[in-house]
Amino acid sequence: MLGALLALFCAAGIRNGAVNMVFLYHQDVQDRCVKNGLITPEKIGKNSKLFKSLGIPVYFVFVLVSTYAVNGARGFFVGFWQMFAILSIVNLIDRLLIDEYWVGHTKAWEIPGTEDMKPYINRKDKIGKWLMGTVGFAILCAILSGFMALILR
Repeated sequence: MLGALLALFCAAGIRNGAVNMVFLYHQDVQDRCVKNGLITPEKIGKNSKLFKSLGIPVYFVFVLVSTYAVNGARGFFVGFWQMFAILSIVNLIDRLLIDEYWVGHTKAWEIPGTEDMKPYINRKDKIGKWLMGTVGFAILCAILSGFMALILR
């Protein structure tokens, strides 16, 4: 479900062209888009803030509701593992289906005038995203689970 929501956020973001999601690309791609008059730095910042302000709260709420309200988790470890499992599945969907396939192998995310800058998600980016999706999500789940363990005593 959360993976589908992520895909919907992305689809909504690129509905009028992938340039509206250029904040997800390298700075050099963003600079080229600005130079070519496709978007302004202000619009890039606005789109980035909008995406994060909608996406991050949805992730938190979904994971917490799924783990504690729906599944009835109690205690640190049970909550941690359930949240980590949910976010790990979303990470796989994001890395493999969205980044690798949708962005990497379709034209949906292509921005005119930047084709020579592909791949938009390079090896270094992929490593960083995998690390954030494992280590970062583990830390996030530990914090959320610790917080919920205190609240649900």
